[in-house]
Amino acid sequence: MSDDHTPVADEEPEDRPDPDLNPASMPPRGDLGPMLDEPPGPINWHLLTADDAEAAWLELNQWVNWLRATYGLPASVIPPMWHRHPELHWELSALHTHWLCAYDPQQNGSAPIGWHRDFADARQRLRDWVAACGTRLDRDRPTRQTVWPGEDDAEPIEDTPITDRDEDFVAFVIADVERRRQTEEDFYASLDPDTGEIT
Repeated sequence: MSDDHTPVADEEPEDRPDPDLNPASMPPRGDLGPMLDEPPGPINWHLLTADDAEAAWLELNQWVNWLRATYGLPASVIPPMWHRHPELHWELSALHTHWLCAYDPQQNGSAPIGWHRDFADARQRLRDWVAACGTRLDRDRPTRQTVWPGEDDAEPIEDTPITDRDEDFVAFVIADVERRRQTEEDFYASLDPDTGEIT
């Protein structure tokens, strides 16, 4: 007589997923993170708290790395220092949100082709902005600002060699989060403890 246990029809295999399990609580899928409960809304980077900004930066960075590798995008479309150029990070953030919505399980089956059509338009805008600001694969410079009559002259723009992109990204995010946290602390310090009104 064999010790092997053959399951009967009514038995559930132990590794079968729980049908009541919430997909948002499952481990991340590959490099793109967990499934969302619902499609996200747009991100307004001006209004994010320090904690929300940190999470948004890390998620966007992960997605941009996936995007450039998956589609073989050159630095003329997505340069290493995209995070230091607001025109690039706002465009990439919008494209990321669009992608999340297009590939949401509840979305219409034709949504991904709409995303790809919009992605073609976004690539051209990214090319234009990268060309205008002068950031490259091996060096970066701040986006040029046009000085209007009556404004102070702009500081000279110099190229900065890129030696470690990931290290720069981490330093950038830490500085952004600290700036936001200081703004939050200053705001709460300005409130009257009794009335909650700004003093």
